[in-house]
Amino acid sequence: MEQNFWQKNKTWIIVLVVVVVLVSWVVKKYNFFVNQNESITGQWAQVESQLQRRFDLIPNVINTVKGITKQEQEVFGALAEARIRYAGSTTIDEKATAAGQVESSLGRLLVIVENYPELKSSQSFRDLTVELEGTENRIAVERMKYNDLVKNLNASVKMFPNSILASIFGVAERAYFEVADEAKVVPEVNF
Repeated sequence: MEQNFWQKNKTWIIVLVVVVVLVSWVVKKYNFFVNQNESITGQWAQVESQLQRRFDLIPNVINTVKGITKQEQEVFGALAEARIRYAGSTTIDEKATAAGQVESSLGRLLVIVENYPELKSSQSFRDLTVELEGTENRIAVERMKYNDLVKNLNASVKMFPNSILASIFGVAERAYFEVADEAKVVPEVNF
């Protein structure tokens, strides 16, 4: 009787096993994508934490520099504008772009500082510069970790058969946090 049951239902049992295996694989892939997205979101929070530290330091640097370099208002305006753009950003991509603009403006400010020996000799400015350099290093590390996670997700989303499941689940590639083009060019300062 048992052998008779197996022979009658053999096809259905095989189909059931295949369906269970397939469903468990799909669920595993879905959870994998969710985990990768959450890792990226969590890492972005670390990047933002360091960016906020930078933004908190910038007004102190500006105020210290302003006392000596009154003619450099363009750089101060660009920094203020970039900070406002960052604060108004709603997506990670917008925030990353605005953060890159802050980097570019900050780089121009530090080039200007090189032309003011009295500023470089100020203890408060040196302390702020050391803090800012440490923050920039932290941002670079967090950016690298973020971009590594994005790279892993993007590769997963592009691979077959993951690409099919990713499109079904609505999982898309994420943007890298890249250095803005302006930050790649060394600013020229002429007096």
